[in-house]
Formats: sequence, structure tokens, C-alpha cells
Amino acid sequence: MSAVKLHVDWTRCDGHGSCAELVPELFAVDDWGYPISRTGEKDPTLPEPLLPHARRAVKACPLMALKLLP
Repeated sequence: MSAVKLHVDWTRCDGHGSCAELVPELFAVDDWGYPISRTGEKDPTLPEPLLPHARRAVKACPLMALKLLP
């Protein structure tokens, strides 16, 4: 399987923080609730064990600001 990345669409994100709750290995939140990549990558690469959690985060995002990129 090729590397999958988790992308945040900043035009949609409103700082709900659900991504950081569901994938805390990849995201923290800033003082306003917006996600901050823990890896330093703009679109963090997902380790295989985190893929199910990332899929759940994509589905749970209230503004559909997350998507998986191949």
C-alpha cells in the first residue's frame, strides 16, 4: 500500500478539534482549537496502524475539512 496523507482543508476548518481527539498521534490543537501537525508535515503521512483512526476522523469532521490523499 502506498503512503496515505491526512489533509486539512483550511478554507473549511473551523477549529472544532475533533481530528486531534481522534488522531492525537498526528495532531495537537493550538489555543483556538485548530489542528497543528505533530510531525511537522503540512499533510502528515499516516502510519498503517493509524489509518482506521484517520478514516474515522475524516467522517467525524463536522465541516468536512479532512480528507485522505494517496
